[in-house]
Amino acid sequence: MDLTFYLELVLQVLLAFTLCYCVVLERRLAAVRRGQEGLSRTIGELNMAIAGAGASLRALKSAAGEAAQTLDERLKRARLHIDELSLLTASGERIAQRMEASAAAPRVAREIPDMPLPSTSILSRLNRSESAVQ
Repeated sequence: MDLTFYLELVLQVLLAFTLCYCVVLERRLAAVRRGQEGLSRTIGELNMAIAGAGASLRALKSAAGEAAQTLDERLKRARLHIDELSLLTASGERIAQRMEASAAAPRVAREIPDMPLPSTSILSRLNRSESAVQ
């Protein structure tokens, strides 16, 4: 038995180990491919979810903008009402003060002539306009 025989035997054993390693490596590569396909599906689903979330975020931002605009309009109207009510309150307070002052001061019938109230003047004008329309 010669050296070439032993050398060929060693080469056959090494080839057998290489073949076994190739089989193991092929199985691992197949598992990696399956994992890669699953990962690509997962990434696709994730991209779709991100796109949906982006659309929802845009819709939410639009709704928030509309709500802010509506709130601003309502606040403007409320401020107008506040201003109007403060004017009415101040006017009412002035009228009440005048009424208190006139009730506190004794009236002499001959010295102070009775003056018509502004409301009677307005009512008489309204009555005249109604009769003119009819």
